[in-house]
Amino acid sequence: MTTFHINRRHFLKGATAALALSALGAYGLDVVNPNKPYRVGLIGTGWYGKSDLFRLMQVAPVQVIALCDADENQLKEAGTMVAQRQKSGKTPKLYRDFRKMLSENQLDIVLVGSPDHWHALQTIEALKSGANVYVQKPISVDVLEGEAMLAAARKYGKVVQVGTQRKSTPHLIDAKKTIVDAGLLGKISHVEMCCYYHMRANGNPPVEAVPAHFDYEMWTGPAPLRPFDGMPHVRWWRTFMEYGNGIMGDMCIHMFDTVRWMLQLGWPKRISSTGGIYVQKEGKSNIADTQSAIFEYDDLNCTWQHRTWGTPADPKYPWAFTLYGEKGTLKASTMSYDFIPQGKGEPIHKDVVYEKEKYPEDVNEKGIELNAAPATRLHMLNFLEAIATKGRPIADIEDGHISTASCILANISMQTGRPVVYDHSKRIIVGDNEATGLLQRPYRGPWQHPAALLV
Repeated sequence: MTTFHINRRHFLKGATAALALSALGAYGLDVVNPNKPYRVGLIGTGWYGKSDLFRLMQVAPVQVIALCDADENQLKEAGTMVAQRQKSGKTPKLYRDFRKMLSENQLDIVLVGSPDHWHALQTIEALKSGANVYVQKPISVDVLEGEAMLAAARKYGKVVQVGTQRKSTPHLIDAKKTIVDAGLLGKISHVEMCCYYHMRANGNPPVEAVPAHFDYEMWTGPAPLRPFDGMPHVRWWRTFMEYGNGIMGDMCIHMFDTVRWMLQLGWPKRISSTGGIYVQKEGKSNIADTQSAIFEYDDLNCTWQHRTWGTPADPKYPWAFTLYGEKGTLKASTMSYDFIPQGKGEPIHKDVVYEKEKYPEDVNEKGIELNAAPATRLHMLNFLEAIATKGRPIADIEDGHISTASCILANISMQTGRPVVYDHSKRIIVGDNEATGLLQRPYRGPWQHPAALLV
């Protein structure tokens, strides 16, 4: 059985130490001498890939063995940054092809931080190579990819933690325990979720030559090959359905996954959605700028609304969820929560936990989400604990699949104009052959869709 070390210098001071100790259970802080550090590889060295890796490096004595990216410049920069943070000072091996990275290195952990259209194939190949995987959300771009990822995780007996770290967010853990589990809301029969961020990239950049440092064929992989109109990193790729599932797949999954965790919900009984490009029609972006969805459960509807234009319904909670109970209401986001009692009782408010003083390196990290850093550290500790115990992490691939697929099914409903009922056991949309055909996207050759694993 593998044990792992926790960086005492930081960990014992951290504001989330009590939560981490609880998450680590019997292993606790007494387990500080590893047999050997975990050998780690990262696929996708952009913004969030590096952020996830750096959070892992803060809580465990890992050896970052290899990095992979289709952008040579981004890859080299990441290698330098990792070398500066590693105790050994070593620069990881650098790869342009993840298959070569996986075949040439015996890795214990692989982080998948690539764009959404790559998550399924890279996760499955990492599992086949013998690694445990931390994959960013959403786990897939179609429903059958997610089914194949779940099947692979179980077949190879490895841990897959999904980057839905709201479950490891200190103030949201408190809200679940103090408000929801304690019964302060009473019976909950309506949930509202929303995102009103103006985050939809748009514009009409001209087609241009692909720069020599960027392997556009490899970056595109199984997705359709769009004419190259500039580097796709960070926001540009997210504005195209070719690579993801729009704001629904990017932002709803976080809030819906958190609600399901808080209320112990499984697959929705029925999903319906409407929306489209109603306002921002001037650019190339093909993701919806306006969308509503309903995820139906017994005596409970979970609703979603996003607009990438206009003002938020509540400026304090522009990306959030609200649980409506007979005894009160809970509003929550990545930044805070507010409990508003119905009638008697006192309001309860709690803010996000920051650890800038405990982890001063966070403050100077380019692009870091300081509010999410403590949550990601706890999420990584939970991931390591699951590896050590051969158990299931808090954001296991099955839950990640349900939350991801539900958002994809909402998009299918919007596309077809009909509600959808997904039969997970048969992997069909009940009574709708056209919608069932949309559960799997066509792949660009020579890449092969992993749905073949389900036969």
